Amino acid sequence: MGDEFPADAPPYTSFFGVMGITAAMSFCAIGAAYGTAKSGTGISAMAVMRPELIMKSVIPVVMAGIIAIYGLVVAVVLSQNVEEKGYTFYKSFLHLGAGLSVGLSGLAAGFAIGIVGDAGVRGTAQQPRLFVGMILILIFAEVLGLYGLIVALILSVKQ
Repeated sequence: MGDEFPADAPPYTSFFGVMGITAAMSFCAIGAAYGTAKSGTGISAMAVMRPELIMKSVIPVVMAGIIAIYGLVVAVVLSQNVEEKGYTFYKSFLHLGAGLSVGLSGLAAGFAIGIVGDAGVRGTAQQPRLFVGMILILIFAEVLGLYGLIVALILSVKQ
């Protein structure tokens, strides 16, 4: 009898699910903000000498913004599943894991996009043939956040 879980979970069970929602949105937003800021400084420095390349160089900023969308999607999906009644510790820990998965991978992806975007747009201003290489590296950095999104969505639908 001592090994059974109570039918009604304690009131603080939903705390872990809500923390997953918070982690998803906040860590992804931090990563996106860093990627945007770091790439933006590179664009500004490059635009002094080559203003015609500004629109072409905005790609890293757009890719950093997509990271925040990943966190928003997971936060909305998780928030639909947090309930007052019948919300178990198992579900709440799954939601915490889902939020941390997309949040921390989004943070890492945002940092990578920012660093690559900054160096890439500065390098492209000096050598235009670097552009394709920069885009490829940015795609590899972006896919890190996508992996976190996929894992988070898998965790969020488990029962």
